[in-house]
Amino acid sequence: MKVPKVINTYCPRCKTHTQHSVSLYKGGKRRTLAEGQRRYERKNLGYGSKRKPEQKRFAKVTKKQTLLLKCSKCGYTIVKEGMRVKKLELVEVAK
Repeated sequence: MKVPKVINTYCPRCKTHTQHSVSLYKGGKRRTLAEGQRRYERKNLGYGSKRKPEQKRFAKVTKKQTLLLKCSKCGYTIVKEGMRVKKLELVEVAK
């Protein structure tokens, strides 16, 4: 699916429609000292590899792509919830 790099949409901070630059959301780096990660590693101790079997077949064929919309006037970022697409491409729209 082709998505334009710049779209005109509503900005809640400006309270009007403005130009927004579109980018893809990328998850941050996992923290090794986070409580959940420490708990996971503690539960894994004593086993050869993982304590639960790895999933062989997956129900979903696609991943959800989340878009970040950044206002050109105030810099406010809107997170547009994910849509299922196999391939998402940001393209320049020629006028």
